[in-house]
Amino acid sequence: MTEHLLSWITFLPLIGMGLIFFVPSTNTALVKTIALIATGIPFLLATWLYFGLFSKTTGELQFVERVDWISGIQAQYYIGIDGLSLPLVWLSTLLLFIGVPASFGIEKSQKAYYALLMLLEVGINGVFVSQDYFLFYVFWEVMLLPMYFLIGIWGGPRREYAAIKFFLYTLAGSVLMLVAVVALRIDMGGIEGMQAPFSIPEMMAKAKAGLLTGAHLPFGGTLLGMQFTTWVFWFLFIGFAIKVPIVPFHTWLPDAHVEAPTPISVILAGILLKLGGYGMIRACFPIVPSAFHEFAYVLGVIGVVSIVYGAFVALGQTDFKRMVAYSSVSHMGYVLLGLAAMTTWGTTGAALQMFNHGTSAAVLFLVVGVIYDRAHHRDLNGFGGLSQIMPKYWALTTLGFFAALGLPGLAGFVAEAMTLLGAYESALPGMKTLVLISVIGIVITAAFLLYAMQRVFLGKLNPKYAGYKDMTPRELLCQAPFLFLCVALGIFPFFLTDVMRASIDQWMATMGG
Repeated sequence: MTEHLLSWITFLPLIGMGLIFFVPSTNTALVKTIALIATGIPFLLATWLYFGLFSKTTGELQFVERVDWISGIQAQYYIGIDGLSLPLVWLSTLLLFIGVPASFGIEKSQKAYYALLMLLEVGINGVFVSQDYFLFYVFWEVMLLPMYFLIGIWGGPRREYAAIKFFLYTLAGSVLMLVAVVALRIDMGGIEGMQAPFSIPEMMAKAKAGLLTGAHLPFGGTLLGMQFTTWVFWFLFIGFAIKVPIVPFHTWLPDAHVEAPTPISVILAGILLKLGGYGMIRACFPIVPSAFHEFAYVLGVIGVVSIVYGAFVALGQTDFKRMVAYSSVSHMGYVLLGLAAMTTWGTTGAALQMFNHGTSAAVLFLVVGVIYDRAHHRDLNGFGGLSQIMPKYWALTTLGFFAALGLPGLAGFVAEAMTLLGAYESALPGMKTLVLISVIGIVITAAFLLYAMQRVFLGKLNPKYAGYKDMTPRELLCQAPFLFLCVALGIFPFFLTDVMRASIDQWMATMGG
C-alpha cells in the first residue's frame, strides 16, 4: 500500500467517479455516499502520510514512483512528495472531502456534479505530486474542464459568462506554459546523456549548472528579443500568476466566485489558487533561477500591488461574496512578496500563507453560503442585527474574520508576520519600502472585514429576517475543521513549519539563496 500511496491518494476519486456512472440518477443517496467514501479515503491516507509516514528530516522527494509512460517523447509517470507539497495535498483532500456534505443542498444533476467533483480532485492532487513536467501539465489541464462545468452549469445567473472567462484566462496561461515546457524539453533533450528531459528535479539541476541556455533550440533560444531564460521565466510566471491570481491577471476571480455554488467557491479559494503559488515554487523559479533573481524586485512590487489593490477594492464592495473574493487577491499577494524576498523566513511565510489562507478562505465562503441559503441575496447593506437571532453564526463568522485579518494567536498572523519579516530582512534594495507599503493592506483588510461585520450582525435587526434559524449541524460540521485549523496553527505553527523546513532549506540552496 505504501509503495503506491501517492497513486492511491491521487486516483481513488477517479474510481469513485466511475462507480457513480453506474448508479441510477434517482438514487441520490447512493451517489452522495460514494462521493463521501471516494473523497474520505484519500483524506485518511493523506493524514496517515502526514502524521505517520513522512520523514521531516530530509528535503528529498519521498514515496517516489517512476516508470516510463510515453516513450516517444520520454515522458514518465514520475511522482513524489516533499515538505512543500505534502501540506497542500493534505489540505486538498480535506477540502474535497468537506466539499461533498457542503454540496448536499445542490439538487440539479447531482450525479454529474459529484462525478465532476471527483475528477477535479484527481487533477489537483496530480499537480501536487507530479515530478515530470509533461505529467504536471496533463494534470493541470485536467482541472480546467470540471471547474468550467461546475461553474457553468451549477452557478448563478451569469454562470456562463463567469465560466467562459475562467476558461479563457486559464487556457491563455496554459498556452504560454506549454510553449515554455516544449522549449525546455527540446533544450533538455539536447544535453548529452539526458534520459528524462521532462524531469522537474533534473531540470532544476541542469539550470543550477547553467546548462539550460536555449542553445539546442532551432532559433538559438532568443524570442521576442529576449534571451531564453527570460522569456521562459515570464511565460511560466504568467501561466501560474493567472491561477493565483496576481494583479493584473485577477479579473476572472471575482466573477467565478460570485457565480460559483458555495462548495465550488470554497474549493476554488481554498486550494485551486494555491496551485499557482505552488507552480511558481516547483516548476518556475527553480527552473530559471537566474531570471528569477534578475526580476525578484519586480515580483515583490507586483505582490505588494496585489496586497494593497485587493484590499482597497474589497473595501468598496457591497456583495458579500465579491468582497471575500477580492480579499483572496490581497492575501495571495503575500505569497509572491515572501518568495521574492529570497530569505528563509520569507519563503516559509509564503508557504504558510498558501496553507493558512486555504483554511480562512474556506471559512469565509462557507459563511457567505449560510446567509445566502436563507436570504437569497448577498447585499451587505441589506442585513443588520443578525447577531440577535443567529449567535452561533455570528461567533463562527467573527472567528473566521479575525483569522483572515491576521489577529495574533490565529494562523493568518503567523504567515503574514513571517512573510513581512523575511521580506524586511531581504538583501534586495527597496524591499523594506515594499514591506512598509504592504502594511497599508493589513489596515484596509481589517477595515473591510470589520465594516462587513457591522453591516451584517450589528445594529437594529431587519424585521424581515427575524424568523431566520441559526446554523444547522451540517453547516457547523463543514466549518469546524477549518476553524480548528485557524486556531491550532496560530498556536502551534510547527505542525506545518517542521514538515516544511528541510524542503525549504533545500529549495533555497537550489535557488542560490
